[in-house]
Amino acid sequence: MATINKNYLKLPGSYLFSDIAKKVKKFADANPEAEIIRLGIGDVTRPLAPAVIKALHAAVDEMGQAETFRGYAPDLGYEFLRDTIAREDFQKRGCDIAPDEIFVSDGAKCDCGNIQELFATDNRIAVCDPVYPVYVDSNVMAGRTGDYDPTTDRFGNVVYMTCSAENGFVPQLPEEKPDLIYLCFPNNPTGAVITKNELQKWVDYANENDCVILYDAAYEAFITEENIPHSIYECDGAKNCAVEFRSFSKTAGFTGLRLGFTVIPKDLTCKGEKLHPLWARRHGTKYNGAPYIVQRAGEAIYTPEGRAQIMEQIGYYRENAKIILEGLQSAGYTVSGGVNAPYIWLKCPDGMSSWQFFDHLLQKANVVGTPGVGFGPGGEGYFRLTAFGDRDKTAQAVERIKAL
Repeated sequence: MATINKNYLKLPGSYLFSDIAKKVKKFADANPEAEIIRLGIGDVTRPLAPAVIKALHAAVDEMGQAETFRGYAPDLGYEFLRDTIAREDFQKRGCDIAPDEIFVSDGAKCDCGNIQELFATDNRIAVCDPVYPVYVDSNVMAGRTGDYDPTTDRFGNVVYMTCSAENGFVPQLPEEKPDLIYLCFPNNPTGAVITKNELQKWVDYANENDCVILYDAAYEAFITEENIPHSIYECDGAKNCAVEFRSFSKTAGFTGLRLGFTVIPKDLTCKGEKLHPLWARRHGTKYNGAPYIVQRAGEAIYTPEGRAQIMEQIGYYRENAKIILEGLQSAGYTVSGGVNAPYIWLKCPDGMSSWQFFDHLLQKANVVGTPGVGFGPGGEGYFRLTAFGDRDKTAQAVERIKAL
C-alpha cells in the first residue's frame, strides 16, 4: 500500500501567497469596479532589458541550425556563464570563487529549498523570525523541524532568531547552537541589511561551532550603501562554512525566464565530507539544467550594455521604494527597509494585526500587500510592501494609503 510523507501534514494551512491570491480574487469578484494595485508578491513589472532580448533572439536562432543546436546543458551550467559569473560577481569583489564552484539552476527559491537534502534529518536549523517561508517549509517536508505548535506558531526543533525593531531586524548570534543557519541579506521580508563586520561575526561563529550558513543573497543588486557586503565570501573564512544562493529574478527581471545559481566552495565540509561533490551528484541526478537560451540571456546582463540597462531597471525600483518609504513616513507610519532592498517593512497602525491591516488596505484603499505574520510569529503586527510595481500605480497606492 502506498503511503504519504506525513511531514507534509505538519505544514499549517497553505502557502502564504496562495492565501493572499484567494483573498484578492474573492474581493475582486465581489467588487469588479475596484482598481486593485498589487504591491504584495515580489514579482517584477519592467520588461526585459534590450541586451537580454537580443541575446535570447540570437540563441533561438542558434537552436534552429544543426551546426549550433544545443541539447542538454552541462550539469553545472555552461562554462561561458559560470566563467562570467565567477569573474564579475565574485573575483572583482575580491572573492576567490572559481567557475566550477558555481552551479547554474532555474532559480534561488528551488535551490534554497533543495539544499536541505544534503543534510541529515537530525540537523537543527536556525532561521530569522520573520523569515522567508521556503526555508522553514522545505525542512518541515523533510522531517527536520519537529511538530508545529499552533499556540506559538513555531516548530519544536527550530531555533528562531528574533528580528525586531530593537535589533534593527538583524538577528543576534544564537545561544542555542544550531547545525544549519539560514541568513538572507538584504532581507526578505524586512529589507534589513548587515554590515561586513557583523557578517564576519556569523562566519566566525559558524567556523567555531561547525555550522553551515545557507546565505540567500538574491537582492544584493539593490545595495547602495558602503560596507554592506554583496557576498558572504567577502568575509574571511566563509568558504569553509557557507553556501550562497543568487538569483537573476530581481537583478535582471528573470522571474518569467527562471535563472539562478548556487555557490558551493570546494573547501566547504560537513563532518569531513565535502558538500561540493554531493550537490554536483544531486544536480546531475535530479536536474537537467537551465535552457541554453536562458543562460545566454543571463550572460548578456554582464556586458557593458546589459549592465547599464539592468542598473537602470534597478534604479527604477529603488525610486519606487523611496516613494513608498518617504510617503509612508510622511503619513506617520513606522517604516524600515527600502534603502538597500526592494521591500518596505511597516508597522501596522492602531494595533491592527497583520491580516486585519491586509483586509483594511484591500477594502478601503484597494491596495494589496503581504501580512507580516505570514513570515512567522515575529512578523505579527507588521506588513510588507514591494517596490516592483509600476511607478504611477506605486505613487497612487501611496496616496491611497496616506488618505486612510
